[in-house]
Amino acid sequence: MSGGFDLADHQHMARAIELARLGRYTTDPNPRVGCVLVRDGQVVGEGFHRRAGEPHAERMAIAAAGDTARGATAYVTLEPCCHYGRTPPCTEGLLEAGVSRVIAAMVDPNPLVAGKGLAQLREAGMEVHSGLLEKDARALNPGFIKRMSQGVPHVRLKLAMSLDGRTAMASGESKWITGPAARRDVQRLRAGSSAIVTGIGSVLADDPSMNVRLSAADLPGVQGEQFLLQPLRVVLDSQARMPSDARMLSLPGSTLVFVGEQSDQAAVDALSAAGAEVARLDQDERGLQWSALLRSLGQRGCNEVLLECGATLAGSALQAGVVDELIVYMAPHLMGDAARGLVSLPGVERMADRLQLQLLDVRQVGDDLRLRYRPAAS
Repeated sequence: MSGGFDLADHQHMARAIELARLGRYTTDPNPRVGCVLVRDGQVVGEGFHRRAGEPHAERMAIAAAGDTARGATAYVTLEPCCHYGRTPPCTEGLLEAGVSRVIAAMVDPNPLVAGKGLAQLREAGMEVHSGLLEKDARALNPGFIKRMSQGVPHVRLKLAMSLDGRTAMASGESKWITGPAARRDVQRLRAGSSAIVTGIGSVLADDPSMNVRLSAADLPGVQGEQFLLQPLRVVLDSQARMPSDARMLSLPGSTLVFVGEQSDQAAVDALSAAGAEVARLDQDERGLQWSALLRSLGQRGCNEVLLECGATLAGSALQAGVVDELIVYMAPHLMGDAARGLVSLPGVERMADRLQLQLLDVRQVGDDLRLRYRPAAS
């Protein structure tokens, strides 16, 4: 026994977490949740939440179990919901099915639930526990947890560089820093993101697509091309300089352009006519108001945001302290002193000014290395 849970409990919750991962690319803005029903030591039903508006993991598992759900234990990665939204409460479903015991990995951070679901089940006479493999369960939904608790999404900054820390030649040539395996990995990062954010400099220089270019078959849990979600494309464009014929405006999915309060109305109207959604976001004396930007994206239901941008914007985000995670792809070549650097960090002149990072993970992706960091300050 460990913390009141035995080996079988750990194994069944690990399976529920494995199932929840299948919703990585499709549940937005909902959390990724998995559920396993076990009766007399045997798994009788499994399920995971696929898409917002469709049944939650518990109800999927109950449907799979049928009558054998009665008297079973439900292992669920997130506290069952107890409110009516686009679907009925899972607490009611568990009670109606006759489930006798619920083990939740973590309490739901959504204020509409936040312990009320477990309390409701307990008051109905059900045996209820929580906290099993909580760290693993929290790792499933960093963005949902942060949005529910702080009102802003989880922010990842993606960077690609040579071994000597360069991102492009002096001419701007940058295709390709990394190999095909790393670029494919970035596509999966995009697919798991609610929004991709870039700056107008990158748009003017590269005319990027900022979309997911994998098929549904390449993404576990995505059942058909019609369920492949394109992340919201976000361009930070203080002076409304974005061309109305930018490539991303003709692609499936939505593009949101944040312009400054004083931007020319004719330019704004041209972007709107080209299919972009335009919102005004003023800058303060220090530049971009990151907090206002992220609150706006949080209000739009964005859980996880991927920054794919140039050195100036990347450095601004780091210095503003809004980056939760850095994903750095390092290619095995040298580009020389004249090539462009990774991030711009004005004011960092002494060793004491350095931005300290904590290494979380390193792995080889094709010929490149992928390093995952957390800013030490967070």
